[in-house]
Amino acid sequence: MQVPAPFQYERATSVEHALTLLAQYGPESRVVAGGHSLLPMMKLRLAQPEALIDINDLTELASISVDGDHLSIGAMVRHAQLLDSAVAGEHFPILRDAERVIADPVVRNRGTVGGSLCQADPSEDLSAAFAALRAELVIQGPDGRRTVGVREFFSGPYQTVLADGELLVEIRVPIRSHASAYEKVERRAGDWAVVAVGAVLDVAGSTVVEAGIGLAAVGAENFVGVAAEDYLRGGPVTDERFIEAGRIAAEHCNPTADQRGPVDFKRHLTGELTARALRRAAARARGQEA
Repeated sequence: MQVPAPFQYERATSVEHALTLLAQYGPESRVVAGGHSLLPMMKLRLAQPEALIDINDLTELASISVDGDHLSIGAMVRHAQLLDSAVAGEHFPILRDAERVIADPVVRNRGTVGGSLCQADPSEDLSAAFAALRAELVIQGPDGRRTVGVREFFSGPYQTVLADGELLVEIRVPIRSHASAYEKVERRAGDWAVVAVGAVLDVAGSTVVEAGIGLAAVGAENFVGVAAEDYLRGGPVTDERFIEAGRIAAEHCNPTADQRGPVDFKRHLTGELTARALRRAAARARGQEA
């Protein structure tokens, strides 16, 4: 039977209390919300925090709302809550698409949006979706709040720019005229992605004004297909362009061979899913798909 190493347990009652506890226990403390990533690692003793700070009572971080020209998503919003949010689905179909293929109902009912981002797993769906959307993350620490672009938030696999004593409190997504979609291939329902791609298109007439390409599970730096975005920007909305963008995304990612498939297979999927996500986003921009 696998059991974690001994640890202290504290339950925070507010953001300020959580920050106080983080300062009290120092860098060997960890925050826990849903716990679906951290607790299995603790059981295997791959993670051995000296203290766990439970933030499930931080209800001030559990809302979704429109704040001016942004959608505000609290870090404690559960996956199921984001999936069911009418306002999130209306403005950002990519989030609804991604949430539908994350794990299973048990995980979606407990796992949090902020926890998924902070885990920084290279195969994490929401990291790719928010990267495509160019979301901003609000971080609170002893010296107040700071905002970091999601594309700058990830510093490597399972690593973020969160400093000791800081807490992710909010995800802010700019509301603008665009369409989006998310595509994923997995070995079985609810599994981590073999490859997943998010696409965002801002279209004026028949021209791509701006594009966002988020890539999961293929070693893309910061979960982004920058070269494919650059290629699409300013070009026509055509299937030929989408196919070429897929080829570029596949060329510039860095997948590794593992139990989910060899490198060539993952590159092939990257190209196919990029084109597919772009087609769906373009169809939504034309009002031809919900």
